[in-house]
Amino acid sequence: MDTGEVMDGREEGHRQTNAPNSEAPVFWAKVVQCRGSGNPHLAKLVLRRLSQASTSYRYRHVAPHPSKSSILRLVQQAAAKFTLRALQLFQPKCLSSAECGTGEVELHAWLEGIPQLQRTVPRTTLQLHWDKVTIELKISPEEIYPDGFQGDGCIKAVGQADVIRNQFSGATFERIIDCSGKCVLPGLVDAHTHPVWAGDRVHEFAMKLAGASYMEIHQAGGGIHFTVEHTRKATEEELFDTFKHRLERMRRAGSTLVECKSGYGLNLETELKMLRVIERAKQSMDIGISSTYCGAHSVPKGKTATEAADDIINNHLPKLKELKLSGEIHVNNIDVFCEKGVFDLDSTRRILQAGKDIGLQINFHGDELHPMKSAELGAELGARAISHLEEVSDEGITAMARAKCAAVLLPTTAYMLRLKQPQARKMLEEGVIVALGSDFNPNAYCFSMPMVMHLACVNMKMSMNEALAAATINAAYALGKSDTHGSIETGKQGDLVIINSSRWEHLIYQFGGHEALIDYVIVKGKVVYQNERCGTMSSY
Repeated sequence: MDTGEVMDGREEGHRQTNAPNSEAPVFWAKVVQCRGSGNPHLAKLVLRRLSQASTSYRYRHVAPHPSKSSILRLVQQAAAKFTLRALQLFQPKCLSSAECGTGEVELHAWLEGIPQLQRTVPRTTLQLHWDKVTIELKISPEEIYPDGFQGDGCIKAVGQADVIRNQFSGATFERIIDCSGKCVLPGLVDAHTHPVWAGDRVHEFAMKLAGASYMEIHQAGGGIHFTVEHTRKATEEELFDTFKHRLERMRRAGSTLVECKSGYGLNLETELKMLRVIERAKQSMDIGISSTYCGAHSVPKGKTATEAADDIINNHLPKLKELKLSGEIHVNNIDVFCEKGVFDLDSTRRILQAGKDIGLQINFHGDELHPMKSAELGAELGARAISHLEEVSDEGITAMARAKCAAVLLPTTAYMLRLKQPQARKMLEEGVIVALGSDFNPNAYCFSMPMVMHLACVNMKMSMNEALAAATINAAYALGKSDTHGSIETGKQGDLVIINSSRWEHLIYQFGGHEALIDYVIVKGKVVYQNERCGTMSSY
């Protein structure tokens, strides 16, 4: 069932036209934020509990609204989708209060995170509201998964093949993949992307090759401002369509969790449009997404940095908080482009602190083109991660290491803009948590984390082991998700990449060779990509 789909629950042949009255309220139903894989036991449980909760209230067949049985059937269908975030039943508006009771009825079946991790599964509350009466039913994880959290998409066991076979000798599986001669790796995590935009900038590539700098193009009205103009004009549907295809290409290259930023709107209307597109992909696509509000990606034309910061703090962030509370948009991180000629250190501090105050993780651009002391600021504010860092100071590296603030390095950007490489080796030696990202955007058009790892090894002198860790567990850490993603461990989400090679290093060694190497990409235990020529061609 798609997010926001309205189910017409009329039973076949039913034609009753009696007007509703206060003694027999009628309802129509709308499912919001329904996603995930099937779990029949959960469906039956929610159906049974809903039936128990509703016995004291009368339902009546009144066309064109669904009957009680149709509503229960709707719940069963939605719950079978595994994560029913909210099911709302509303009493419809009637012609007069004499014809229809005024009490609003809402049913909220909050089944959030069932379960992301065995050790953190919350108890679930099923509530039925009628006027000022509330019935709460507590549902424990054991009731939802009596056989040990079946169907949750998490890894059940890791070990030697014979031990695993014995442990699950009596179990049945939907699918078994023979990985003989192959390697199984954690799903790759792309810790920095700008994937929602309209209008490419291929014409600027020739300008860069001719020697134009990033800021020269930016100040001439190109760069971010060019993309902003086209993104503002694009419809939400157009943006979603291109975003979906970009995510699919990232997934085929092995990415199973991607950080996705807004930032090509710069006004509230377009920033929210981009965030809605990201939220829609979260709900409808089999790929992990960490969403980032990046309204401070550039200073809008006609404003100063201070004026832009004031607008973000006074208008954008309060609206994000409101939408988060209503469940419409869930943003994870806040980003600012802290750079000379963009947002200075003071404006950056104000915006990041305001974002942190509403519960967003700090994850921002810093020390890319000029030394700005962004690393020191991020460490002071408790930032989760800072990206770029080509111009980071020695003091900044030390501060990040002490604060356990991740450095998200972007070798594609340094390569495309001919910048000096980030000091990956010094950061690693100082104890900084080094992660990698593709920085996919119109200025650095790269979907492939295997290629990013290759560039990190060649240009930033990282070892292949370091690059793999930076593109999995460390990148997950940079997004605040290392407890659920980034490694193959019991209880973590079952995100995997299976490559057609007996040595995992081929994923990095073969520059651009991932299309022949990657046989399967798996997200939450579900095969989301299978190479059509899997097993029929050599990867060498």
